[in-house]
Amino acid sequence: MNELVYVVDDDTDLRESITEILSEEGFAVRSFAGAETALAGFDTAIPQIAIVDYMMPGMDGMTLIFMIKKKYPRLKVIMITAFSTVENAVAAMKGGADDYLPKPFKKNDLLTAVRRNLEEIRFEQEIEGPGMDEILACLANQIRRQILKALHTHGKMRFMDITRDLGATDHTKVNFHLKNLKIHKLISQDRDKLYTLSSQGKKMIEYLSLLSKKLQ
Repeated sequence: MNELVYVVDDDTDLRESITEILSEEGFAVRSFAGAETALAGFDTAIPQIAIVDYMMPGMDGMTLIFMIKKKYPRLKVIMITAFSTVENAVAAMKGGADDYLPKPFKKNDLLTAVRRNLEEIRFEQEIEGPGMDEILACLANQIRRQILKALHTHGKMRFMDITRDLGATDHTKVNFHLKNLKIHKLISQDRDKLYTLSSQGKKMIEYLSLLSKKLQ
């Protein structure tokens, strides 16, 4: 089934242009001229992504985002606005938007944002499960993230190779973090004492890479 995308914008030309671009790329698209009609659309079908204009007559985009995120927290929202400032971007993210596109934007910018958010949905579904909160808490530590990235770059590494790559002088601390990563099954160690990423570790590297691109 094609991914469903809602486009909510009172600008008819832009709304139709976005709809055409996404439809040509194989997405199922429903468009709405206002927030109120978009909300009614959620009663019949729930999209994976909603593209919402910041300024609209009646209910504005921020209010719409708050309402749909409250009910459908996993739905991804891309805010579009003509007022492209850092302050607006921060406000949009705090208000529940997952991504931000300043007008005017190019076709590729739109498609990249949509595909990036769909990829996030896929990763979030893959990493769900028992113990995932503990794994994410484990990776809140910067050194552990650096170890995963080093193993991703170099493949199998010995303990001293890892410490040199990190530029670490406290070997006890590095060993502690390696044990923590092993406990959470993000890395493994073979008979030759070579460390490598586990399948779970590879997934988390992909997820961290995706988040990093989004924050750029």
